[in-house]
Amino acid sequence: MKIFSWNINGIRAVHKKGLLTKFIDEYKPDIVCFQETKAEKHQSEVDLKDYEEYWNSAIRKGYSGTAIFTKIKPISVTLDIPEEICKKSSLSDKYGDPNTEGRVIAMEFKDFYLVNVYTPNAKDDLSRIPLRHKGWDPCFLKYVEKLNSKKPVIFCGDLNVAHTPDDLARPKENEGRKGFTIEERKGIDNIIKKGFVDTFRMFKKGNGHYTWWSHFANARGRNIGWRIDYFFVSDKLKSKIKKAAIHSNVLGSDHCPIEVEITL
Repeated sequence: MKIFSWNINGIRAVHKKGLLTKFIDEYKPDIVCFQETKAEKHQSEVDLKDYEEYWNSAIRKGYSGTAIFTKIKPISVTLDIPEEICKKSSLSDKYGDPNTEGRVIAMEFKDFYLVNVYTPNAKDDLSRIPLRHKGWDPCFLKYVEKLNSKKPVIFCGDLNVAHTPDDLARPKENEGRKGFTIEERKGIDNIIKKGFVDTFRMFKKGNGHYTWWSHFANARGRNIGWRIDYFFVSDKLKSKIKKAAIHSNVLGSDHCPIEVEITL
């Protein structure tokens, strides 16, 4: 089974360029998780045969949003982090409630749960660090832990953080900045401590492997990037992961797709 994740940064724009169907035709994913769709389902002209579409759009028009296109019909679909998970934590700040921004879709399949997530950005002035560190990150982790108590979990998406110095081209210059703060990186540490595995690091070590590039100064052409998109799996699924890849050649967004191949 081939599962892909891609922060598409505007699904309508990428589709109009012909790059979405090109990607699907070339890689033929069984399931693909999109983040930052910036659209509602009825606004999208995407109609891929063989795939069922499940959307979670933000209340705010043209903002955020996730979607999953799947060839395999899920048993159930849940949108957003359930309220009971975060009843002791505030998920709202001066920017609003990220749980209204279409950031999470969870699907139950026969052998596993799949969760697609678009994690809130910390902001250039780090004003959303308190929400990330004390609210969103622990609540999301509680959610995938709860699912993991029932069935193994695969979760993927744009987590908006580079975990280690190997996950960005210029770690010294970006130390303490958005996407590379101690607080954000601890969020990934906590995920790993709870038994989830960063699938890409099962196969590749070192730097130079990135999933996002700035639009400035030919950053993508020079590969001055960040690895902020991930596939994590429950430890019990680790032996079933046959491949984890970054497809930096796929254009259309400032992010590129990532993939895991799993045998179940």
